[in-house]
Amino acid sequence: MSDSTTTALYDVTVGHTRHTEPGDGFRHRLYTWLVDLDDLPRLPLPLRPFARFEARDHLGSPHRSIRANLDNWLSRNGVDLEGGRVLMLAHARVLGYVFNPVTFYWCHRPDGELACVVAEVHNTYGERHCYLLRPDPHGHATVTKRFYVSPFLPQRGNYEMRLGYPGERVDVSVRLRDEAGKPLLTAEMHGRRVPAEPRRLTRLLLGNPLVPQRVAAMIRAHGISLWLRGRSPNPRTPHVHQEGVR
Repeated sequence: MSDSTTTALYDVTVGHTRHTEPGDGFRHRLYTWLVDLDDLPRLPLPLRPFARFEARDHLGSPHRSIRANLDNWLSRNGVDLEGGRVLMLAHARVLGYVFNPVTFYWCHRPDGELACVVAEVHNTYGERHCYLLRPDPHGHATVTKRFYVSPFLPQRGNYEMRLGYPGERVDVSVRLRDEAGKPLLTAEMHGRRVPAEPRRLTRLLLGNPLVPQRVAAMIRAHGISLWLRGRSPNPRTPHVHQEGVR
């Protein structure tokens, strides 16, 4: 594995609560990774199929590194990190597949000061959109919704995010409100850090197999459940690509 003290696994619980009719919610256990984009994990050969981080799974060109693509996107949005550290919280590719509903990047300046956070949101239609966030000292940030995620949520609204800096614990939440301020959906992730050691990863793999595949399946199953209970989907508008290159 990488010698970086940053690389870590988080054993987490993810919860979703829908505040509109038909109201419902669910919670499930999984694990996720925190990695330094300049020092991605180097796993033992037998574990490599179960944890890969590839540029094609994130913003920008698949022919450049994740870090180079992020720097390019930030530059086009007026942010220069000058080589400062970037920490990424995301699922790894498992057996050739990955799905990240949202990937968070904590972006630092060379002196360690937090410059911004980027939230990279993916939908099940193969599209993604990045939000540039400027959290306050308590980790709170708001941003206007500009991306079609669920057919059962309106196109317009505002996200309220609480982005606890990842340490011994990770605590992040995203609440979507409509334009009138009514809460529509809350998603939360809470969990504890565990060492990114081969035995710990193996234990998590056995206890929570095929996490990306399960996450994608659960999202689709939840959508089918809403449709069967009479919720009408909203028409999807194709996303306007924002990244420059694909």
